[in-house]
Amino acid sequence: MDTFERVGPAPSSGPDRRGRRDDPSGARTTRTLSGVLLVVPFALLALLVLGNWSPLRRLDLAITNHLHGYASDHPVWVRVMSLWTDAFAPMPLRAAALVLVIWLVRDGARRLAVWVATTMVLGGLLGPLLKLVVGRPRPDLPDPVAQAPGLAFPSGHALNAVLAAGVLLVVFLPRTRPRSATRAAVWLGALSIALVTGFSRVALGVHWSSDVLAGWLLGATVVVATTTALDVWPRARSG
Repeated sequence: MDTFERVGPAPSSGPDRRGRRDDPSGARTTRTLSGVLLVVPFALLALLVLGNWSPLRRLDLAITNHLHGYASDHPVWVRVMSLWTDAFAPMPLRAAALVLVIWLVRDGARRLAVWVATTMVLGGLLGPLLKLVVGRPRPDLPDPVAQAPGLAFPSGHALNAVLAAGVLLVVFLPRTRPRSATRAAVWLGALSIALVTGFSRVALGVHWSSDVLAGWLLGATVVVATTTALDVWPRARSG
């Protein structure tokens, strides 16, 4: 059983460093509603893609053509985006998550370890399954600057990047102090991983912008669902 120590006269909401928490039912309900609100735009986006909705198709094409034109004229830009997208690809992120799980278990934070593993595995299964259901092809560009196998919707890179960002926040925010530089660094790292990784897929012409948006939405949904189900949520320590 995880150990749990409280400091101060009254309990506070959020997890301690080992993942235990005292969470009011209102906060749990709020997270449940947040998950529902994330599922709705993802489902709508999937329906629009399946229906080949022309405004979305035109928007995707316009963004892809613009970024492809820039990439074609700037090889250094392509190299930077390629390095980033390789560094934060699904497999490296999963390997990092495995290392984190081992560290959490050794640190006695078994609840958090289970949550990290569950989040990464669930997201890793949902992404390929939905790709098969939607069956959307990737952009077919003249003189492409990058190649990627498989189907497009949702973006696996964007999905796993959001999962990793969520893991970073949930695991490490409780170990920081409010308004500290460390806390700001955790937020900056999480946002950079999620946003830049997703953008890199469109910049390299291997995903439509709606693929990336869908990956972000699905990843956020998984993080909210697993944190709610396993009673894990970040809270910065006081003082």
